[in-house]
Amino acid sequence: MKFQDLLSGFIRLHVLHHAAQHEICGQWMMDELARHGYRLSPGTMYPMLHAMEKKGYLVSHQDQEGKTRRRLYRITEEGREGLGTAIRQMREFAGEAAGEDF
Repeated sequence: MKFQDLLSGFIRLHVLHHAAQHEICGQWMMDELARHGYRLSPGTMYPMLHAMEKKGYLVSHQDQEGKTRRRLYRITEEGREGLGTAIRQMREFAGEAAGEDF
């Protein structure tokens, strides 16, 4: 994806947003992000989820339906706090950028 280095923060915010609404799994999140124009491979998505869990933004557990096992993630209090901070900063930036011509 072009400009992935600039947009990677938005991807993480999408993850936190959806993990605050309901439990998510990596494949569902990749499909959801694709709807917004982000194309992530499993080799990018799963390490990102693991890193976000390691930093304390997400917590996970393993779920099994029949022979299918998957890891489900949900947001933590630390993740909620970070998401709230990011949203405030994003609104401030959007307001500032809206007045500029590109």
